[in-house]
Amino acid sequence: MAGIYVHIPYCLQACRYCDFHFSTNLKKTTEMVDAICRELVLRKSYLPAGSPIETLYFGGGTPSILSPTAIEKIWQTVQENYACAFREVTLEANPDDLDETKLEAYLTIGIDRLSIGIQSFNEEVLRFYNRSHSADESLASLQKARRAGFKSLSIDLIYCFPQPDHGIWQQDLTQALHQAPEHISAYCLTIEPKTALGVWEKKGKFKAASENFQAEQFEILQQTLSSAGYVAYEISNFAKKDAFSLHNSNYWKGVPYLGVGPAAHSFDGTNRGHNVADNARYLQHLQAGRLAFSETKLSREDHINEYLLTSLRTIWGLRPDYLKAKFQWDLLAERKTMLEDFESQGKIHVHKDRITLTESGKLLADYLASKLFL
Repeated sequence: MAGIYVHIPYCLQACRYCDFHFSTNLKKTTEMVDAICRELVLRKSYLPAGSPIETLYFGGGTPSILSPTAIEKIWQTVQENYACAFREVTLEANPDDLDETKLEAYLTIGIDRLSIGIQSFNEEVLRFYNRSHSADESLASLQKARRAGFKSLSIDLIYCFPQPDHGIWQQDLTQALHQAPEHISAYCLTIEPKTALGVWEKKGKFKAASENFQAEQFEILQQTLSSAGYVAYEISNFAKKDAFSLHNSNYWKGVPYLGVGPAAHSFDGTNRGHNVADNARYLQHLQAGRLAFSETKLSREDHINEYLLTSLRTIWGLRPDYLKAKFQWDLLAERKTMLEDFESQGKIHVHKDRITLTESGKLLADYLASKLFL
């Protein structure tokens, strides 16, 4: 099995926290769709032979900026050039892009899962983030999607908006649960250097929430969603039973995927690679019939460390027997003292066949994984 990720590199406006690749210049969206389709054709031998495409994910940027006709063109190109056995087709959307006509068109095309970038239900927070939608549009988009017939909805939320207390975050979670989405992705507000918030922080105009505040909000998130019946199948991802994101789960499990579009990343099962993060250069390459892709050869150490980092964040945990069979590396022997220390500190559970994080360990997931690195 395998997946395809399509990066749509356009947004209506720049959110102050975002460091993903995108452009607010929408003049060449038609050319971009044509280039993405051309890349799909040129790279149809990238994935391992005999790997059916089970997941298709339109991400960005903001895919819902495009017309349904443009999305359908990409969809048809995938079907014409790949062996498809779709189990999940996701499209990321902004609330203000979703009207009844567009939603019905998505369903007709074959989109069966929407990931809606809510971020917050609070008007003040949305304005601060420079989001293009309002709190009312957040609620309306979910209601429209349900009426249209979508049975699999995911919403994105951001926590740790600096405040004296946790009131806004608790209200966001309450409102989210009231809408009963099948899936919730929740991310801590991270200040990246090249974003507007990063510039403000450097100039002393903005101060991020303290580590203690972040930890408290994460604990509220875990407790609230767990009590509501959501499973934390990855540190930032929560879902009702049988509603885990198959596409993202496959990322964490090391399943091969092809990424097309500017800045998109790919993994063929052995090595990784990425497209140029520049719309103009990407278009120039593809219009000339050339790929804009650079491959990165992964060493044995890279593979082991990637597995440690991603697997430890998930409900499935880290499997020492996999590392031993695949890479001839005995984690239990090589990191015996460290694992014993982590377990005695209450940061990990060592099961018979796997290692998982405790609730307190999840606060230190990346740190713990890095200490185990080869």
